Amino acid sequence: MGREVEKLQEIIDTHDNIVFFGGAGVSTESGIPDFRSQDGLYHQKYDYPPETILSHTFFMNKPDEFFKFYQDKMLCDTAKPNGAHLKLAELERSGKLKAVITQNIDNLHQMAGSKKVLELHGSVYRNHCMKCGKFHDFSYMKHAKGIPHCDCGGIVKPDVVLYEEGLDNNILNESVNAIANAQVLIIGGTSLAVYPAASLIDYFRGDYLVVINKSPTPRDRHANLLIQEPIGQVFSQIVVKGA
Repeated sequence: MGREVEKLQEIIDTHDNIVFFGGAGVSTESGIPDFRSQDGLYHQKYDYPPETILSHTFFMNKPDEFFKFYQDKMLCDTAKPNGAHLKLAELERSGKLKAVITQNIDNLHQMAGSKKVLELHGSVYRNHCMKCGKFHDFSYMKHAKGIPHCDCGGIVKPDVVLYEEGLDNNILNESVNAIANAQVLIIGGTSLAVYPAASLIDYFRGDYLVVINKSPTPRDRHANLLIQEPIGQVFSQIVVKGA
């Protein structure tokens, strides 16, 4: 265990109101591609840029192209929770972690056992008909041929926040309250480049700001503890007492 991880262990041991704010880097160790790294989706070749495809306008105008990309790149059912997901669930069970706030849509935190997960950008595991509102599961979307349709004939839309769409106000408010009341905020696996999600960090007034990310972030200079290592490897070294 390195000096930085020892310090993280000490912070966790001495506080009982911890909030975790995470992004794509939390899931890359589980095999889910992120967007901005060298091998991320933004650096792969498609007929349209991923940011364009994953926009509300594109979804409405070219749903066939949207769902080709969506099924190919966004629906990963082989990924399993890694050390970060599992340790965060342990921290919640021990009573120390009060909330996981995630920009991810992959459900891996819930698969690991976390209960209080605030999904800023929705989830690929929830899908609803745009016409009648009927729920459709992950498997339905994964195996749909072409544009997924409901029994009523409506298009089934993923409960994922696309570009040009607003975040859920209830989730936003819960996230703000959790961060504002936290003693410790751990930011992990995110470049903090996506707004308005990244702006939630501004509400933190607690004792320790911890940043765990392989590449630099705009908040590094404000961190009380900075660890530039893969987050799964870091959390795997943490011992949760009383979980």
